[in-house]
Amino acid sequence: HAKLSDIWHFYLMTSSIREDWIPVKLNVADATVTVIKEKEEEEVLVECRVRFLSFMGVGKDVHSFAFIMDSGSQHFECHVFWCDPNAGSVSEAVQAACMLRYQKCLVARPPSQKACSQAPPADSVTRRVSTSVKRGVLSLIDTLKQKRPVTELNQ
Repeated sequence: HAKLSDIWHFYLMTSSIREDWIPVKLNVADATVTVIKEKEEEEVLVECRVRFLSFMGVGKDVHSFAFIMDSGSQHFECHVFWCDPNAGSVSEAVQAACMLRYQKCLVARPPSQKACSQAPPADSVTRRVSTSVKRGVLSLIDTLKQKRPVTELNQ
């Protein structure tokens, strides 16, 4: 299949001045989102494992796409892109990678954790946080499923 960068053009928005934007390739795989500078040496600018993707979305303008990644120690990085002709394809690719990652997590859980009757201990911060994250991911997936395709927005 064709890579996103073969058909679409992406620019890493480093400032509000369009001339400062960096032409990049966006490669979305099952486990990673990689941002590569479009030059002869193809320097990797950002590599985000899907499991560390905190948020992603398309802006009010269908050309803008962004994601926030957790880079550890309560440090988050936001990367914003201008996509031509639109951000629909990259958004759908990242969404699919997130859903695949989430499905792999569900399948990998031990059978004892899958039982509905087993409630987490009240003092377990880790379990409360993971439940909150699970609700957030489910909410994000639900929101993405309800979004209209970009082609409908252009009509």
